[in-house]
Amino acid sequence: MTLALGVLISGGGTNLQAILDAVREGRLDADVKVVISNVEGAFGLERARQAGVETLVINHRQFESREAFDEALIAALKEHGVEYVALAGFMRVLRGRFLEEFRDRTINIHPSLLPAFPGVDAQKQAFDYGVRFAGCTVHFVEPTVDSGPIITQRVVPVLEGDTSETLRQRILAEEHVAFVEALRWISEGRVQIEVGPSGRRVTRILPPAVSE
Repeated sequence: MTLALGVLISGGGTNLQAILDAVREGRLDADVKVVISNVEGAFGLERARQAGVETLVINHRQFESREAFDEALIAALKEHGVEYVALAGFMRVLRGRFLEEFRDRTINIHPSLLPAFPGVDAQKQAFDYGVRFAGCTVHFVEPTVDSGPIITQRVVPVLEGDTSETLRQRILAEEHVAFVEALRWISEGRVQIEVGPSGRRVTRILPPAVSE
């Protein structure tokens, strides 16, 4: 199926660019309906405009409460016919009504191998901890930050001479691959959410359909 996709950003939008490139090149069956930022002047908005995608700015600072901001996001996404929401560097926590409205249809990218190193500056957390491998995770969003059923992960070795910044850049390159991969699997109907043995919700990735 073609994903009716809304993308939320707060910054430069490199993951957004990876999605836009994949759509343009036919590697992802999606229609990016709108790109919304909570930050005026976020460069990702310009990326979207150059791709011919409608953009909106909904500044969270102009709302009296988190709930009011979330309602404005919901209204804008529904007005544009969005079915799935990609959080591509969106630096606001979404809970409550938003996740009720887009339950199991909100997808986030996080720069660590979750459940390790949730929260901010995950790459530096991993580097400072002395891990041998880092990476990124694409997952469905649940109310607890950086939790939710994992769709895919990409692993990055920590190399001799790495700094937290060089590691950050190599993880970012893998984020661009992982996000597109996860969205493609969803568009192909291959991602199922089920309850695992521990009672935690997990995903099962079905094999590709065989063409007759």
